[in-house]
Amino acid sequence: MRLKYETGVATLIQFIIASFFILVSQIGSTATSCLKDHRNCVINTITAIIFFIVVSLVFGAVWFIGYAAQDRRSKRLSRLLICAEGFITLLALFSLKLNLHTHSIPGLVASLGALAMSIWILTLAFRLLRAGGGRVVNHSRSRPRQRIRKPPVSPAV
Repeated sequence: MRLKYETGVATLIQFIIASFFILVSQIGSTATSCLKDHRNCVINTITAIIFFIVVSLVFGAVWFIGYAAQDRRSKRLSRLLICAEGFITLLALFSLKLNLHTHSIPGLVASLGALAMSIWILTLAFRLLRAGGGRVVNHSRSRPRQRIRKPPVSPAV
């Protein structure tokens, strides 16, 4: 299936993948911190749960915007989706830079995945915006020009 304008499906995929990566990273982070320091285990667990909920709500809101932009083919919602995905792209770039310096392989994979997903959704949203509420097509076909026919000139009498 070629996704030409289906920002709803793309943002749903982004929501699922981001939530999964955040869940796995928070479980790993909490387990590591609980093994090192038993006294702060409950606080770290609560913080991880709150962080997971907040990130899931943000990506859920982006999913809702993506679905609404696809359903209504709205320029305003497409612009809002572009802004949200641009912000996610910036966060993914900062995370990528951080993970390159700390040599964290799982973090690097998650950052690259988030960057790829956000760029993919940005291109879909730009195509939806460019369509202007109409159909999203690969190429715009030029229509043949119609000749304006002049009436036949009658001989001067």
